[in-house]
Amino acid sequence: MDDGSSDNTAQEAARADARVITLQDNQGKGVALRTGILASSGRWLVFLDADGQDDPAEIPVLLNAANDNVSMVNGSRFMGHMEKGAISRPNWFGNLMITGIFDLCFGTRITDTQAGFRVIDGRLARALPLVSQEYEIETEMLAKVLRRGLKVIEIPVNRYQRAAGTTDFRRIRNGLRILRTIFRERVRRP
Repeated sequence: MDDGSSDNTAQEAARADARVITLQDNQGKGVALRTGILASSGRWLVFLDADGQDDPAEIPVLLNAANDNVSMVNGSRFMGHMEKGAISRPNWFGNLMITGIFDLCFGTRITDTQAGFRVIDGRLARALPLVSQEYEIETEMLAKVLRRGLKVIEIPVNRYQRAAGTTDFRRIRNGLRILRTIFRERVRRP
């Protein structure tokens, strides 16, 4: 998915024979992922941000953990090695706080609810009624899978400093959207 990028990532991906779906204007991560999910046809979908913080060489590790008994494999930055500078202190603290609230609300022991590096059963992903517009998409997806009583596992992954681009993640604004998503999904009927 190319969410209105201004660099040549989409062209490079197309040259490598990838199917590229382009949104002309940046519409938000949630919109981009939902669009990609609905356009997909694969048995397993891999989510990986283009900022270079996750290592594509670890994709086989996540895929090897996926099977008929596991609906989602979360690549946890907090279980693996995190390079110095890969996450700011405020974002680290905020992520741990949000993950703790999520775990309390859903009775889970997830370590990284905001993991953007994950694998999900494609049939399931296409059936989920996802509505997120922005960064709360990871939380919504995780909550809806768990609310269906399906299995989610976490695999340690490495996290590196951002290699490309800048983020438009806004701690307070997006943090509140994520918290609202947690509470909405907690009270919503499965």
